[in-house]
Amino acid sequence: MAKATKKQALGRGLSALLNDPSNDIQSVQDKNADKVIGNIVELDLDFIEVNPFQPRTNFSEESLRELASSVKELGIIQPITVRKLDLNKYQLVSGERRFRASKLLGLETIPAYVRIANDQESLEMALVENIQRQDLDPIEIALSYQRLIDEINLTQEQMSERVGKKRSTIANYLRLLKLDPIIQTGMRDGFISMGHGRALITIEDQSIQLDIYENILSNKLSVRETEGLVRDYNTSESDNRSSKVKENEDMPKFVKKGITAFSEYFGHKIDVKVSKNGKGKITIPFHSEEDFNRIKKLVQGDSK
Repeated sequence: MAKATKKQALGRGLSALLNDPSNDIQSVQDKNADKVIGNIVELDLDFIEVNPFQPRTNFSEESLRELASSVKELGIIQPITVRKLDLNKYQLVSGERRFRASKLLGLETIPAYVRIANDQESLEMALVENIQRQDLDPIEIALSYQRLIDEINLTQEQMSERVGKKRSTIANYLRLLKLDPIIQTGMRDGFISMGHGRALITIEDQSIQLDIYENILSNKLSVRETEGLVRDYNTSESDNRSSKVKENEDMPKFVKKGITAFSEYFGHKIDVKVSKNGKGKITIPFHSEEDFNRIKKLVQGDSK
């Protein structure tokens, strides 16, 4: 108990040091920086602003109230981390839930590790710290990985070292961002799991992804059932592609040469089928009434 009191007194002493304008610490080379940087300081909550780089966007009110109740009973067990911006001005690097819960309780101060970091370092620390959390949804994690790639210029190999995850695990999360946004939202809201998403991602056509997604929701399909459905679809597509390849191989040379000219003229990919006796059929697709009339004029123009 005496040790805890001493620790809190130390925190208050460091806080007083930070509040002294003559000791405004801006870098590790400044006077008294070694007494503050990397130590736990009792900071006024009003001096702390939230982190604009925070990758997490969903904060459950219920879970915050539960955390606030725990803080009320046990206090802040793990200090937050902040970076110093100016005199009496700090920015959260990690621990936003603890910060929000403390404000919910009406507390005036909170224990914090003080860091000195630039924007890029702060972003990297916030992203890496959040990726380590257990309560992030898969899309939040994937977006954090993507930001590390886009804004910090980390490779997947470097990220693997930073966050302690296998490169294949990182790649699996990143692939989720190829899903239709509606499906991504469904995963964030807990309607489907990451397992469902990983199954759907093998389908490139997002309209088909959405069809299967609606099937999952309507029939409460398990991950295994979803994988079976996707496997059946992919097998069917593979058979269709094989059939088309075979048709093209059997197609006469004069038809193969003419298809490109037809497609360029009509502005669409033209489908041609040829039977064994040499007879065939040309199919010209259209996408609207306006498109149909355009093709009609082209055909009529040729007949004049």
